[in-house]
Amino acid sequence: MATEAAGEIKVGAKPTMHYVLATVIQFNQGIKRVHIKARGRAISKAVDAAQITVSRFLKDKVEIKDVKIGSEEVGEPGKTRTVSTIEIVLEQTEK
Repeated sequence: MATEAAGEIKVGAKPTMHYVLATVIQFNQGIKRVHIKARGRAISKAVDAAQITVSRFLKDKVEIKDVKIGSEEVGEPGKTRTVSTIEIVLEQTEK
């Protein structure tokens, strides 16, 4: 069974529109599914990037397929902390 190619965008400190552009470019290159991932304070920026991509730039061509939330431990042993994570899966529609 062949796996379908999927793109990945990791959201960080850049402006939101950089991540929107990166997502649109991946879809224009033929990628069928893009995962937008973020953690901590970047979560709201990831949600904004996904919403802008779906509602403004690729209207009726892309939909939010899945949203996964979680947390992970980061830091050095003895000084770990828990950070929230999100993964938003965008997928092209079959139209």
